[in-house]
Amino acid sequence: MGRRNRREEVPELGEIRLGGFRRSETHSDGDWIVQQLTGTSATKPYRCPGCDQEIAIGTPHVVAWRDSDVDGRRHWHKACWGNRQNRRPGGR
Repeated sequence: MGRRNRREEVPELGEIRLGGFRRSETHSDGDWIVQQLTGTSATKPYRCPGCDQEIAIGTPHVVAWRDSDVDGRRHWHKACWGNRQNRRPGGR
């Protein structure tokens, strides 16, 4: 049986493709889009804004951005994202 050549869907302008499960969350600081990334889709290191530590290559983590600010997306450790509402302002 021959291969089927399928065209990949072209994302809409402003849409990002990271792989993983995407959901909407509402918090006291607004509406957020949150996407879980698997270790295999994490191909470069990132700095977590929650703990200011590096998220190593291959580490599953979360990418989050305000619903209206795709360019403001940040990569977080899962635990840091989950605990971000409990942090002291300006502190860790």
